[in-house]
Amino acid sequence: MDVTPEAADVAESPRAASISLQGIQKRYPNGTEAVRELSLDVRAGELVVLIGPSGCGKSTVLRMINRLIEPTAGRIMLGDEDVTDVDPVRLRRRIGYVIQNVGLFPHQTVRANVATVPGLLRWPKGRTKARVDELLDLVGLDPSQFGGRYPNELSGGQRQRVGVARALAADPVVLLMDEPFSAVDPIVRSHLQEEFLRLQAEVRKTIVLVTHDLDEAVRLGDRIAVLSAGGHLEQYDTPAALLGAPATPFVREFVGADRGIRRLAVTPLDRESLEPVSGDNAADLPTVALDGSAYDALAVLLTSGRDQLVVTDAGRPVGTLTRQRLLDLGRTTN
Repeated sequence: MDVTPEAADVAESPRAASISLQGIQKRYPNGTEAVRELSLDVRAGELVVLIGPSGCGKSTVLRMINRLIEPTAGRIMLGDEDVTDVDPVRLRRRIGYVIQNVGLFPHQTVRANVATVPGLLRWPKGRTKARVDELLDLVGLDPSQFGGRYPNELSGGQRQRVGVARALAADPVVLLMDEPFSAVDPIVRSHLQEEFLRLQAEVRKTIVLVTHDLDEAVRLGDRIAVLSAGGHLEQYDTPAALLGAPATPFVREFVGADRGIRRLAVTPLDRESLEPVSGDNAADLPTVALDGSAYDALAVLLTSGRDQLVVTDAGRPVGTLTRQRLLDLGRTTN
């Protein structure tokens, strides 16, 4: 197969790599400290969300990982390789990058946009075409229908899908996403988030995603890093732990007074939290599936006006939950 050495490196690399930020800093000549000192580890195949107020350095951190911005101090490890020792152009070909307004080339077709990095790597035409078709299918765009279109012929959500497909084209070990869904309306954003979770379940890339939307962070992230001014790490935890036990006053204020409700959305139902099914009235109670969330169960109770429901697994009752028990699950410890 006709593959250049660089292309061979990408083709033979693992599908995901860990990221380790070790005391990274970014100080500008005018004295501004965008990031004072940040240490953070991202496991291979994990989706980590960076969130915090405007100006906290989250986008700066993202751009330092692929060296669009050079760190002033510290180390950034991609797997066991220090990215500062790697040619930046070659590094970026191993890292997918998705930005808010997509950045598609307006004069190129969808197919040509997705093929950008394979083209730079001089992949054979047959291999490139097969990869583009595969990725357009993966993001829910029929290659025969959308491949020949231009960006201005697509909706905002469709352009964002093309941006994700382009970022994945050369099978990068890391995917960086800077507020990728914020430019579309809430309904489209929710649908894109759902599709993205499906996509991540298939490709299992190491992803670092920046957002200002806490609901998006809770929905998408395996872990969430809350940053304050200067890139200070306030808390790094799972969504449920972050909402259930804010580690600092800053985090408590940032996640808000309704964090208990948000926590229910990331709290799975489990058999240990259920009471046994008893009584003849169980057949008249509303039901929710065991693979749902505590939020799903609370929604059923509020809609039905009942105080108890039956949890089912494959249609069979496995236990009951009361409204009080669900509210207890949503209570925070701080």
